[in-house]
Amino acid sequence: MDFDYQLVINAYICIEIITHNLKKYTVMTRLLFFISMFWAAAIVNAQTSDFATMKAQLNSSSIPLVNLMVDESLLNKDTYVSASIEIADPQKRTENLETATYLCTVRYRGASSLAYDKKSFNLKLVDETGADLDLALFGIRAENSWILDAMTIDRARMRNRVCFDIWNDISKTPYETKYANRNGADGLHVELFLNGSYHGLYCLGDKVDRKLLGLKKAKVEGTTTTTRGILYKCNDWTSGSRLLSYDNADMNSATWNAWELQYPNDYADATTWTPLTQLIDFCSSQTTDASFAANFNQWFYIDNLADYFTFVNALGLRDTGWKNTFLSVPNITEGHRFLVSPWDMDASIGGDKDGTYVEDFAVITQFDNTAPFNRLRQQNTLSFNDLCKERWQTLSQTIFAPSNFNARIDAVVSSLTESGAWAREVEKWNNNPVELKSSLAEEAEYIKQWYAQNIDNLNEQWGLATGLHEVEGETSAANQYIFTLDGRRVGEIKDGYKYNKSLKKGIYIIGGKKINL
Repeated sequence: MDFDYQLVINAYICIEIITHNLKKYTVMTRLLFFISMFWAAAIVNAQTSDFATMKAQLNSSSIPLVNLMVDESLLNKDTYVSASIEIADPQKRTENLETATYLCTVRYRGASSLAYDKKSFNLKLVDETGADLDLALFGIRAENSWILDAMTIDRARMRNRVCFDIWNDISKTPYETKYANRNGADGLHVELFLNGSYHGLYCLGDKVDRKLLGLKKAKVEGTTTTTRGILYKCNDWTSGSRLLSYDNADMNSATWNAWELQYPNDYADATTWTPLTQLIDFCSSQTTDASFAANFNQWFYIDNLADYFTFVNALGLRDTGWKNTFLSVPNITEGHRFLVSPWDMDASIGGDKDGTYVEDFAVITQFDNTAPFNRLRQQNTLSFNDLCKERWQTLSQTIFAPSNFNARIDAVVSSLTESGAWAREVEKWNNNPVELKSSLAEEAEYIKQWYAQNIDNLNEQWGLATGLHEVEGETSAANQYIFTLDGRRVGEIKDGYKYNKSLKKGIYIIGGKKINL
């Protein structure tokens, strides 16, 4: 590698200026920062032409480009290593800049997926001192922690993103947050480069975390810590994950009975796990049916559960409930009512967790051995079945209508095809590990057909006539909503007014057609 030493010297001078003005930083801090900047500068100089070439060719059809500059030999799952990213976005959604570079740290993310050549990344933005840098990448929200999702087993490279977009449209937190009550991750497709070399199609997004859900920070007073906000994530299928029972696993750990303590993960002990044990006790057979019904609203938001139940069935989620799901409480000192938020939905809409196609469809009895749905459904506690049926009738004619769903899918297909991103993804990752069709539109047709059949199937299970969506969808649903080119719903048409005046100038999918506003 031929380094441009003048570039490195200039970087060192900048560091000296910074550290001279920040006397509190140690010599070791300055040295470590210099080493990381030395490497970043060297990488920038040595990068191949892929990123530079594509950046020069950006146009209105391009999706954002992200160049991750890092010593790949240091990358691992357990520790973050120093890096930097350069973002190129023709829509200027990050600090109103078309190109911008930021320092960061990065590591691999995932478990079994680490066996794949195309890996996902956790990324944290930092400032020149190494402190967290909160920044609204692509206007999503001010945050330092981000995900680059490889979508490796998804043959369409869109299932998780489309599912989250739909979830965010139907479910909100039942309390106020700083982020418009959003109850799921947001993100968008980007093309990733590693040290300038093309690496493929990714989804960059935020996380379901304490800040997004408005959970109270743990209160630390001297040597005493009071847990307030709680966030758990389920990682496996066990009796504990089904909220039926639990064993006496060690509570001084970040994992317990198939659940992972996401927050406050620095204080894993009996105090932080007790709210979950109490929830399982409430859901278990030790609680009488009468007590379960009388106290249910102290433990769950029934509308949130109805949304989740309806959503999982509509999208055919196969590895969710409670696995790949979050449970959270904003402040455990003021109540223990849990909110549900989904996660990791690659196995959905006719696709399985190994990337294979599936021929079966969702069944509304799938959670009958999982609490609290076992009693809610089988005994119709608090009229849960009636609530879900009513919710289904409404959503299957609007947000879940096949024509509405198809408009989302078509928007993503259009974006990834016209930008050339899909062709580059196929060239880079076809048959590694799953086959990718040269035409994303062809892959999308399978998804749309499976989805329409699933909707009809669910209508039959609910005792509703099938095919209703065909009339309502064509006449109403598809023309009701406005989507961005990456499939996110950003508005709807009301009172005969054709376009939402709050929309920024750009290209949108409206009524199934591409419109340049």
